[in-house]
Amino acid sequence: MNIHEYQAKGLLRNYGARVSDGRIVIKSEDAKTAAGELDGPVWVVKAQIHAGGRGKGTFKEKDAGESGGVRIANSVEEAADEARKMLGRTLVTHQTGPAGKQVNRVYIEQGAEIERELYLALLVDRVTSRISFVCSTEGGMDIEEVAATSPEKILSFSVDPATGYQAFHGRKIAFALGLENYQVKECVKLMGQLFQAFVEKDMEMLEINPLIVSKKGNLTVLDAKVGFDSNAIYRHQDIADLRDTTEEDPKELEASKYDLNYIALDGEIGCMVNGAGLAMATMDIIKLYGAEPANFLDVGGGATTEKVTEAFKIITSDLKVKGILVNIFGGIMRCDVIAEGVVAAVKEVGLQVPLVVRLEGTNVEKGKDIINNSGLDVIAANDLKDGAEKIVRAVKG
Repeated sequence: MNIHEYQAKGLLRNYGARVSDGRIVIKSEDAKTAAGELDGPVWVVKAQIHAGGRGKGTFKEKDAGESGGVRIANSVEEAADEARKMLGRTLVTHQTGPAGKQVNRVYIEQGAEIERELYLALLVDRVTSRISFVCSTEGGMDIEEVAATSPEKILSFSVDPATGYQAFHGRKIAFALGLENYQVKECVKLMGQLFQAFVEKDMEMLEINPLIVSKKGNLTVLDAKVGFDSNAIYRHQDIADLRDTTEEDPKELEASKYDLNYIALDGEIGCMVNGAGLAMATMDIIKLYGAEPANFLDVGGGATTEKVTEAFKIITSDLKVKGILVNIFGGIMRCDVIAEGVVAAVKEVGLQVPLVVRLEGTNVEKGKDIINNSGLDVIAANDLKDGAEKIVRAVKG
């Protein structure tokens, strides 16, 4: 689960991190009042969407102004005007894709006097199963670009869970970032605050880009992006309350209601599979035979007929889907349950595209009987290779 920048800053402020003062604006008529509550002489107006690259983004609408989703204003009136230009418009960045995201919230923030821009992130390292710090002197840039062109400017190290965060971790970061004197002590304190927030709130990723050194020499969080472990949200009602469902794909949102692991993609073949590994293998073989998967969908090992029916509805609601491949290996999941769910879903929503079903494992004969006696126009497959070939052939004509 992701949250907006202003929410992330509010959370980090509660842990003692220094962040600029700001106000969130949802209605255009409130923009001037919000900007007037902040001290100038400079205001920063930021579109709030769950995507990076806002500053370099562009709006689809011509009346939204020429610059991107982060703008500088030199008066209360100008800040309010920029906020009004952004609200309700569609911002396109390299992370949103060409469809873009509608800006429903704008954050007006007090401007900062910047001496240096730095990069800092905390994340879960899947290789070491530990929390890692990543930092660089090249703040304000895409870290992927820095990694490609100047990898020597990135420091990354993990924290031993037996000791947790220690002062020497903060000093290591401070020295790597070229901080001096009292800034080193400030860095040690800030890193401890961020690490505490990361652990206590079950974060998956905390990125601060840029972390700035102000003209006065202080470390300030100028931008923040935070993602949480969705499996741990039940432990944090305060975090769950920050969820903005308007930023989520409607199909993924619907899937979450039924505990389905669904991720929308850009292809034309919908996939319904049990097990993450088999789902990824299914997507790979679809690509191998010349097509693209429209989704990742793992119905899990304990799926019910209702769950499978809802999964099928979600797949067919995607207008890009030109064909569907159901690939089930019955272990804990029974093939007859999948078959009953597919039949129920097709009878309820109809079948407008080719459907290939491959079943193997527990109760496979029962599952095949249910499909064969359903009266549906279903293409049977003997194995994964056969299923992929048939659905690609059906879609490609």
